[in-house]
Amino acid sequence: MPRIVSARVIVTCPGRNFVTLKIDCDDGSTGLGDATLNGRELAVASYLTDHVIPCLIGRDAQRIEDIWQYLYKGAYWRRGPVTMSAIAAVDTALWDIKGKIAGLPLYQLLGGAMREGCMVYGHANGATIEDTIEAALEYQRQGYKAIRLQSGVPGLASTYGVSKDRYFYEPADADLPTENVWSSEKYLRSVPPLFAAAREALGWDVHLLHDVHHRLTPIEAARLGKDLEPYRPFWIEDSTPAENQANFRLIRQHSTTPLAVGEVFNSIWDCKGLIEEQLIDYIRATVVHAGGITHLRRIAAFADLHNVRTGCHGATDLSPVCMAAALHFGLSVPNFGVQEYMRHTDETDAVFPHGYSFVDGMMHPGDAPGLGVELDESLAATFPYKRAYLPVNRREDGTMHDW
Repeated sequence: MPRIVSARVIVTCPGRNFVTLKIDCDDGSTGLGDATLNGRELAVASYLTDHVIPCLIGRDAQRIEDIWQYLYKGAYWRRGPVTMSAIAAVDTALWDIKGKIAGLPLYQLLGGAMREGCMVYGHANGATIEDTIEAALEYQRQGYKAIRLQSGVPGLASTYGVSKDRYFYEPADADLPTENVWSSEKYLRSVPPLFAAAREALGWDVHLLHDVHHRLTPIEAARLGKDLEPYRPFWIEDSTPAENQANFRLIRQHSTTPLAVGEVFNSIWDCKGLIEEQLIDYIRATVVHAGGITHLRRIAAFADLHNVRTGCHGATDLSPVCMAAALHFGLSVPNFGVQEYMRHTDETDAVFPHGYSFVDGMMHPGDAPGLGVELDESLAATFPYKRAYLPVNRREDGTMHDW
């Protein structure tokens, strides 16, 4: 019975900030959990250090569900991104430990592989439609079977999803939030031509995705979904803010374009109505922000009852620890849909050596015991924390808007 003897939080910035929890047991086993919350990293680090770690010492590391319930119900102040990211870090680290003790990769403990690998989608973007199509063709040549398309909007100086580098995108770009100018009208005019050009260039044997990033009203999102129907998108993501889950009823009334949402969700309660009423087709909650593997499996099982598949968030603010956990999860659940994949920098990969791999449009977590990810603490210490914020949007008249 391995008991937890110590735990610590490691904050590092090899190109962007990551928060990692490391748990040590009296039998020598260790586990890692991602606790990164983009733009609010130190809030989770403090939550873990000041409020969670003292409660872990002496506990049986094998009792994962009991510890999850203890941290969730015992806090009294339930849910929220900070609490659930902290719980996720503990949960993921404990699953890592269990896999190492068993000598098995995590997906084997979750029921074994349901498929040969997890289909992932890459991010094709550019300042113009032509630039985006050029990038998409390169992803297609690399073997990607699913590609997200994001392009600059004529008349706007910058927009979400368009990076300076073709492969690496880090939106948390400044010590204080960058303020961007937004126009829904200009944006809505720009997306259908992007998809028309993509289908002409890429053909119909590749899945095309698009991220609206919460920036439209429900009726605007419905209009976009209807406009894109001839191009058969795999999904449009985060088409409208989901705090009011009823927003998606209006979209469903007008469009058959598949809908994905959930990267900012941290609990099954955030998506309960969306799933029960089949208002979405893909749930994008992720390991680090939705309470870890234990809680994400609950969400997936509930979604499976209602024909909703998974499509977990996988941006660069999720460390390789979280990416590995997502791949073990995705390999094992019956209703897997797709996994987002944004490449990390070489510096990040050096800090977090890992066994997952990409082949022919799919990723596999590898067969090392546990998650299959390590943390080079000495190297991590050479990359100190740097405060960085996500941007904000203002409409052209100066009104604050969703980014």
